Amino acid sequence: MQALIVGADHLGNIPQTLAQFGITVGHHVSGRNPSHQRSPSHINGMDVVILFTDFLNHNAMRNYRDIAQKRNVRFVACRRSSCDLTRSLEKIGAVKSLSAVH
Repeated sequence: MQALIVGADHLGNIPQTLAQFGITVGHHVSGRNPSHQRSPSHINGMDVVILFTDFLNHNAMRNYRDIAQKRNVRFVACRRSSCDLTRSLEKIGAVKSLSAVH
């Protein structure tokens, strides 16, 4: 599975958390560039959109959420922490891979 991550300048240990669910970072947008906020074109080919709410303004979040819904792409809005991301991914039905549990 590929994820579009919107928000945060640096991902830190987020890719490792995503790997536990079999998700790789397909594209990362910080959300600071105004052109990224208006036309979320990076969603093409992504399976899930992850919005880090503590790094995005309301208009950018709305734009990404709306286009994800129009294209039937699952989306998660959470804070940029591994615990919150894990909780949010579990809510949408993402399952941890067995190799990550051991």
